[in-house]
Amino acid sequence: MPHGPLERVADNLYTVVGQLPMPLGTTPRRMTVVCLTGGRLAIYSAIALDDAQMARLEGLGTPAFLIVPSAIHRIDARPWKDRYPDLVVVAPEGARDAVEEVVEIDATACDLGDPRVRLDTVPGTAGRELAMLVDTDHGKTLIVNDLIFNLPKMGGVAGLGLKLLGFGPGHPHMPRLVKRKLVADDGAVRAQLRAWADLDLERILPAHGAAIEHPRDTLLALANA
Repeated sequence: MPHGPLERVADNLYTVVGQLPMPLGTTPRRMTVVCLTGGRLAIYSAIALDDAQMARLEGLGTPAFLIVPSAIHRIDARPWKDRYPDLVVVAPEGARDAVEEVVEIDATACDLGDPRVRLDTVPGTAGRELAMLVDTDHGKTLIVNDLIFNLPKMGGVAGLGLKLLGFGPGHPHMPRLVKRKLVADDGAVRAQLRAWADLDLERILPAHGAAIEHPRDTLLALANA
């Protein structure tokens, strides 16, 4: 599916933004690539790339971990596993059955073997979502999947449809539809948002929408919404 180029975010962090067809238009989706020690790569929320961008990615290192952060973000997992059979596939326990309809899971929790990178199940999601915390050369970056969206406002029929579903208000938010499917313990999720706020993060990279820079106020606002 359509996607842009591999872009450098920090010394050990790259992303690709693609477009996902929806009934009323398209929505952006993000793949994040984390460079680990030993020339290894962790691929979070994989997007199948064209040959030129795959060559650029392989120039960064060897794909070692394929992180399927939720049941919904399994679309391109199979092509990645077929291309790199030695990939360790990691997905949250709460998404195991759905993800394994596409690709076999090797682990639901994993130490990636790099002190700068953590992979955790998000508390309060009943084991349905994985998030990553990455130390970079300038600070800390939080990588989330569907817990936080940051879509722009859209006009036309697509914008109206997104608005009715609780998406796309033009600022970081937790869409009502996603929250109903993802959040099992609202208090635990709010506590995690506040804990992330205390980390003085440099940015958040959501799977859908623009990066959230200097996100402390955003996290506290979401926790108190």
